Amino acid sequence: MAVKNLSIEQRVSGFILENRLLSRGDCVLIAVSGGADSVCLLYIMLQLKEKLDISLHVAHLDHQLRGEESESDAVYVSQLARTFDIPVTLSRADVNSYRKQHRLSLEEAAREVRYNFLAQTAAAVGAKTIAIGHTLDDQVETIMLHIIRGSGIAGLVGLKAKSKRLLNGHQVNIIRPLLEIRRAETLQYCLENNLAARDDSTNLLLAPLRNRIRHRLLPELQKYNSGFVESLLRTSAIAADEISFLDAELEKVWESVVKEQNDSVILDKDKFDALPSALQRHLLRAAIKNLLGTLKDIEERHIEEIMGVLAKQAGKYINLPYGLIFAVEYGKYLLGSDTKALCPYPEIIGEFEIKIPGVTAIFGWSVETSFSEQVMADQNDNHFIAYLDADKCGTNLTLRSRIEGEHFQPLGFGTPKRLNRFMIDLKIPQAWRERVPLVCCDGQVVWVVGYRIDERCKVTADTISVLKLEFRRV
Repeated sequence: MAVKNLSIEQRVSGFILENRLLSRGDCVLIAVSGGADSVCLLYIMLQLKEKLDISLHVAHLDHQLRGEESESDAVYVSQLARTFDIPVTLSRADVNSYRKQHRLSLEEAAREVRYNFLAQTAAAVGAKTIAIGHTLDDQVETIMLHIIRGSGIAGLVGLKAKSKRLLNGHQVNIIRPLLEIRRAETLQYCLENNLAARDDSTNLLLAPLRNRIRHRLLPELQKYNSGFVESLLRTSAIAADEISFLDAELEKVWESVVKEQNDSVILDKDKFDALPSALQRHLLRAAIKNLLGTLKDIEERHIEEIMGVLAKQAGKYINLPYGLIFAVEYGKYLLGSDTKALCPYPEIIGEFEIKIPGVTAIFGWSVETSFSEQVMADQNDNHFIAYLDADKCGTNLTLRSRIEGEHFQPLGFGTPKRLNRFMIDLKIPQAWRERVPLVCCDGQVVWVVGYRIDERCKVTADTISVLKLEFRRV
């Protein structure tokens, strides 16, 4: 944190050295928007250039969102770089078109376009490091954003002083030298050094969530606790220590639990289940990040949804952002976007009779049938067990896959429904639908195995004989 008797340059220099943000001889690309934070960063880095033995290059992107105002920002940055005799790269991007094309919020689109531009520029000028003017205030706002969006303990860490990122195919280091400097200090620094930093009028708009946090939420919280910012940052530091511990523990077990295969991750079920729940959650986040390259839009609720299905029967799955699926298999958990590879069901070819009563081995399934006088409680816990009215469904049952256009009447429905629509409504992945086993009587589906029986074959108070069917993978 800040030491009052040190200048900003000294504090930033100490922060850079303490966190090993730079090495001698580095070419540093400085992202300069024209605002006080980035202009302050540029001027400080200029003062530290010889001491750190680095070279500088300025990058500025016009997002084409503020008309003449943003054009003037580009002119200002260009003149500033020329005044300091620093090479500069200027560019323009149609962020609005990018937003529509990729269905993003304006803030998300601007961030993606900006970082892609910075990565391309860094590669073009030979810079492996990109310096961003994020301040302590940005850190606090980011942590609050994460809390509001439900990102869990990992979100409490907020922005890192240094991070490696793969951007647009380029591996770069992102550094934030001003992360312990307040925004008010950058404004004062610019005034003291006659740096006429630009004001971005969109920072005053309350539509973006970050702006509402900045202008409304944080001032209100500080009414309850004047030391709220300091308290939040202490919590963040504690969370960072805990994440570091989990990282170290994860490294010890990763190879024994995780197998990465193409675009999927396979988790050894027994070994994963034996891990502490905190480490399970941490491993899931790491596995998802390995697949996606980011945890953006992966919230704590997604991790908890996964945790909630761990004890379920094989065949249970949940859908995650970016087309990811987490599936429970026999002896393993599967995570990935290749739905066919993740399918827990073997391929079904043809149609075969089911022995009643008895055990039938078909397509990698062991199907056991028996008669009883009542429905047992296990049906509620195991979706691969079904109880049918033996007189209504008959005993000439067969197993096959679906036929195009066929119908069945799901339990609880008053009329039949197209089987394909039923599967779509349950969000069964398209690649799985051909493999879902169907129990049929005279061609009519009486049980979509793992999902629902037919309403017309359900056990009622008038049922005389109950037929139990249980599917097990072999």
